[in-house]
Amino acid sequence: MPERQSSRKDAIRNREAVLAAADALFTRRESPEDVTMADVAAAAGVGKGTLFRAFGDRAGLLRALYEARLEPIRQAVETGPPPLGPATPPRDRVPALLDAVLCFKLDNRRLALALEEGGSGSPYRAEHYERWHSLLRAVLEQIPGLTDSDFTAHALLAATRADLVEHLAGEERIPRESMRRQLANFVTSVLASGSPQGLTAEE
Repeated sequence: MPERQSSRKDAIRNREAVLAAADALFTRRESPEDVTMADVAAAAGVGKGTLFRAFGDRAGLLRALYEARLEPIRQAVETGPPPLGPATPPRDRVPALLDAVLCFKLDNRRLALALEEGGSGSPYRAEHYERWHSLLRAVLEQIPGLTDSDFTAHALLAATRADLVEHLAGEERIPRESMRRQLANFVTSVLASGSPQGLTAEE
């Protein structure tokens, strides 16, 4: 039993060291592609075999690091107060959720881009994407007059894709607060177009 506990502690310690090393490397390097599994293993002081056993592959490591950084937001969404928590009115919660996604990707541009570009298969099948889409769809379904919540959730999340965020923040150099304001305006217009008031105004 003591040996098993010691082994478990070693595994936890190694995992924490790897995530810390990967976090530092992705923060420093200009391009996500510059960070290899060998780089992470060397920085963490573990063998590559340990790295692959713990995370499977590079995509698995990226997902683990992404989820670790995302944890505070997840807790706020699941059990926190407004504007992210479940007690928030749906029309207020939708823009708050999308603002949180945008801010997270702005704060984690290289990691988010590496995860969305480096995964296998469709990015829309990724666990983190499906979780956000399901949450948004559920909240949108609570808004009277809004139809096709499934598609609307996809369309709203498209405005926060990592490659778009990287393009706007990097190449076009749009300031953070401008991007947040533009996203908020976009979300407001989408929600208004599906409301009884919005439909009446259009007629």
